[in-house]
This record gives sequence, C-alpha cells and structure tokens, in this order.
Amino acid sequence: MKVVSIIGARPQYIKAAVVSPLLRQYAKEVLIDTGQHYDEKLSQIFYDGLAVPRPDYDLHVGSATHGIQTGKMLMALDPILEKERPDWVVVYGDTNSTLAGALAASKLHIPVAHIEAGLRSFNRAMPEEINRVLTDHLATKLYCPTKQAVNNLAQEGITQGVVLCGDVMDVLWDNTPDNPEILVQLRLQSKPFALATVHRQETTDDPDKLRDVLKALADLPWPVVLPLHPRTRQRIEQFHLQAFIATSQLHIVEPLGYQDMVTLERHAQAVLTDSGGVQREACRAGTPTYILRDETEWTELIESGQAVLCGTHYERIRDAVQHQRLRSRPTSPSSDPVRCIVEDLQRGYDSHA
Repeated sequence: MKVVSIIGARPQYIKAAVVSPLLRQYAKEVLIDTGQHYDEKLSQIFYDGLAVPRPDYDLHVGSATHGIQTGKMLMALDPILEKERPDWVVVYGDTNSTLAGALAASKLHIPVAHIEAGLRSFNRAMPEEINRVLTDHLATKLYCPTKQAVNNLAQEGITQGVVLCGDVMDVLWDNTPDNPEILVQLRLQSKPFALATVHRQETTDDPDKLRDVLKALADLPWPVVLPLHPRTRQRIEQFHLQAFIATSQLHIVEPLGYQDMVTLERHAQAVLTDSGGVQREACRAGTPTYILRDETEWTELIESGQAVLCGTHYERIRDAVQHQRLRSRPTSPSSDPVRCIVEDLQRGYDSHA
C-alpha cells in the first residue's frame, strides 16, 4: 500500500506526528508539506519538537489569498500525484492544504481519506468551514473524531465510508509530558496565569475586533501568556495597536512548540483562544476555555460546559471570564484512533488489490 499524506499547518504536523509512525509500518508513505505555514516559527518547531518525518516534497507555497494559495497548491500537487500514483491520499483537518489535497486527488481518481471529518461550525463565512464541507464531499473515507461529526455528515447525506475513530490528537496529548522549563523560563512556576492565542483572519484583519480582544486580555485578573502569530503581529503594527501589548499584563512570546503549549494549557487558570486545536487541547486538560469566536466546530465542548463562546467583543469576553462557571474536568480518552484509521485503510486497499 502506498499513501501520500499532505500537511502544511500546525494541527497537521501534530496529527502526522501520531499517524505517520504507525502508517509506515503498513505502507510506503510519501509526505508532502505544502508550506502553508511558511514561517519557520510555525513549522520547523514541530518537525524538531515532534520528530515529524521530513517531507519527501516541500512545495514552499507561502502566503497568499485563499484562492491563490489553494491554486498554487493544486498546480504543485498535480504532477507529484501523477508521478507517485498512491493508493490513498490522506488529508487532515480544514486548511487550504486539506482542500487542495482532496481536489488534486479526486481529479486524478485517487481515493481520499479525510482525518478529522464531519466537524461543522455552520458558519460558511469561515474559509475553514468551506474547506471541511468540500473535503468531506470529495472523500472516500471519512474518519470522525466525535459522534456529532458522524451526525453532521449524515445530515448532508454522507453515510458511506464514515468511521467513528476518535481524535488522533488525543493520542499525542496523552503521551506528551510537561516541560517544566517553559514555566521557569516564563517565571510562572508559582503564580496563576492565563494562556491566549489569536490568529484567525476574521479577527486579526478587523481592527475593532483585534483591539477589543487585546484590551480584554490586558484586563484579565491574571497575567496572560500570548504566543504571537506572525500575522497577528503584523496587524497590530498595521493598526497601531502596540499600546495594548505593551502592558506588563501581557507576556508576548514567539510561537511555541507542542510540548510547551500543552504544558501551559495544563497549568493555566484559563485558556482564551480562536484556535480549534488549542480549545480541544485545553478542554482535554480540564482547563476552563473561552473561545474567541461566535461558533465552534467542537460543539461538544460547549454542550458539556467545558468551554464558552465569548466572541471578540470586550464586554462579552470580560463578562464570560468573570461570571461563567465552567466545569474543570478532562475529557474522556479515545480508544485507539490511529490504529483504527491505519487498519481501515489497509482493509480498503486489500479489498481493491
């Protein structure tokens, strides 16, 4: 069995770090990095920290509008897939790399396996939502992390090839120890703090939203560690919002590796984030989580009382943290989602070999 796996952004590096080692016991894996996260601070730290296999192809697509970036990926992927002719193309999550991989494979009649299928925020204004929906409708195998994801697909008429496997990110999270050095480095060993991430385009590209979020973070009752995404840093400078991050309340740091982020998520009093992966990880730790969006694809986190949607308005964020009483408890572990996926791919290959 020959598999091409396509990655290009933080959540995909994390998932590949879990899936690729077992997949390579069953198949020849060809790994393609699209270069969607072209900044070394957002990609190299995961290759180094998680021992993700080095890619066989690096497309170096870089930054662009969604359409141009996806188009560049398609142009680069087409000849590679023609050359490699894999039995499966594996894509992860909801990025432009995900959609480009699914489109390129489907045009060449190569079966697509989508890991983390079925998630829906029901906000079609989000590029990630478009990527999720289109990828699921192109996929042959749809590996769902939750029962709600399976239900979402059924409501769209997708029932064939759907597998409830659990969340592959749980496997890595459960097996990642704390790194006490990051707490020492940030002088957080013995005092409460919050952790925040802000990177989504709908927030960073709106000066009013970005101002409100930064103001709310600066007014929290604890110091806030804020690993600053390159785009967020650029927009802060562009919109002249430097005063909001100059406060001693905000500890601005460069993007962190996976182990450091997990450590901070476990030890924080609260996590405020617009990242799908970070909200899932924080709730996994049992840390109260405040989602800086108006919707989430991880609806179970809201229904279970582990997280709250507080949007990007200053008052909503402030009131949510002050008054919301979230359940501080870790989520239950998945079974063995990675083995479920890999063995299912092998059965699919055997049935057509």
